[in-house]
Amino acid sequence: MTKTAGSSTAASEPATVQGGAGDLFQLLRDGRARTRAELALTTGLARSTVAARIDALIASGLVGPAGEANSSGGRPPSRFAFNPAVRVVLAVDVGATHMIVAVTDLNSNVLAEQRLAQDVADGPEAVLARAVKEGLSLLAAAGRDAADLAGVGIGLPGPVEHSTGQPVKPPIMPGWDGFDVVAYVQRSLPVPVLVDNDVNIMALGERTAHWPEDDNFLFIKVATGIGSGIISSGTLQRGANGTAGDLGHVRVPRGDDVLCRCGNYGCLEALASGPALAAELNRQGVQAAKGSDVLRLVAQGNLQAIQVLRQAGRDVGDVLATVVNLLNPSVVVIGGSLGQAGEHLMAGVREVVYRRSLPLATAQLRIALSLAGDRAAILGASQMVTQHVLAPAAIEATLQAAG
Repeated sequence: MTKTAGSSTAASEPATVQGGAGDLFQLLRDGRARTRAELALTTGLARSTVAARIDALIASGLVGPAGEANSSGGRPPSRFAFNPAVRVVLAVDVGATHMIVAVTDLNSNVLAEQRLAQDVADGPEAVLARAVKEGLSLLAAAGRDAADLAGVGIGLPGPVEHSTGQPVKPPIMPGWDGFDVVAYVQRSLPVPVLVDNDVNIMALGERTAHWPEDDNFLFIKVATGIGSGIISSGTLQRGANGTAGDLGHVRVPRGDDVLCRCGNYGCLEALASGPALAAELNRQGVQAAKGSDVLRLVAQGNLQAIQVLRQAGRDVGDVLATVVNLLNPSVVVIGGSLGQAGEHLMAGVREVVYRRSLPLATAQLRIALSLAGDRAAILGASQMVTQHVLAPAAIEATLQAAG
């Protein structure tokens, strides 16, 4: 039973391929076709060793033929490449009031997808049972079945102990605290199941899809809640108990008299989240029940809505300025439902971060809107699984089991 995620990425240094076929496979994960001779030259391994390991990978389906190279005389050598279609991943993004379920290949390309209205407060069994049911339906729609499933990745809107997959006192998830998500899903789908906080997997998905060269990366989700996913030196940082990046409950100076649902005063979430902005508009006599109403009013050009969204950006920037000084990311991406509102929120963030952070920390800092949009979590959930099941040790175990 698998409850933790690995952290493998495609390797390119010869020193990383001195082990077995699992290490050699990491070279091929970039999708570029290579011949046995090219692999032997890159790795320093004997051609006979490379040939045996490639044969094992071909037999597993993880590697397949990819045409022929130019011949320098005689029969053209065959090329081989990673075959991401050999298995699929079930990726699930659970939000406060929605759920997205998707089937992807091992390169996180979405093959089938379903977006559903689903209240996380309905409890873990109701939500997860629906996720499994929709997942099986999507597998069939993609022409695959449960036997093709490499694993399941799930993002939840609250703190998660990643090593066990169990939510830890999530504020908007009644009934989920300590629930064994992994065991429940594996009753129906006996494959590796990996669970993480939704902002962590959004960071993973956004960075892998659109910022792969940036090893120091920060993703900020601004929606019903506010949080961040931190990637430092290419590795997702979860902290000691899985709560790293919880910006929503950092104190903002101007909020001394604003009570947060956590019981403290002045939390960023109590000032800049979707519900907080809706409440502020209501105090100003503009009717708004939730964050989506704020976005609708902004789209209609309502000046008060634009002003509260801009101030929300300043409040986020106030906290983010400290984070930038502390972590020195090269890229900060703003996502979540309010992040999709575009430049009004972004203008407030940039205004404060560039003014308050150290010049050296912001000299090359890019602050951008999410490019993955509402697919960031799905892409990240898929990546979380593939990093685990395609890690060298996992590949070796798969080949040994097949042999």
